[in-house]
Amino acid sequence: MFKLAFEKKRLEITDRVTGKFLEGQLHLYANDEQIGRMTSGPNGSQVELKEGYEHESNRFYQMADTTTGQTQQYVDCDDENGWC
Repeated sequence: MFKLAFEKKRLEITDRVTGKFLEGQLHLYANDEQIGRMTSGPNGSQVELKEGYEHESNRFYQMADTTTGQTQQYVDCDDENGWC
């Protein structure tokens, strides 16, 4: 038997974030999913992100569930074609 646990991990996703100007705002996307928007005003740029995403020091992060502990390996062999 194996023990599997989940923990939140902060993953940097800066290189996957893209932007698209719509209605005077920069809408932010990660993997084709809108994650927030950036607006510009008298106090500078403001970034608003969906829950689970963060912006810090010009970098974007996603909070993701990751597994910890041992994992069990599964092997499925295809007897007809000889693949394992």
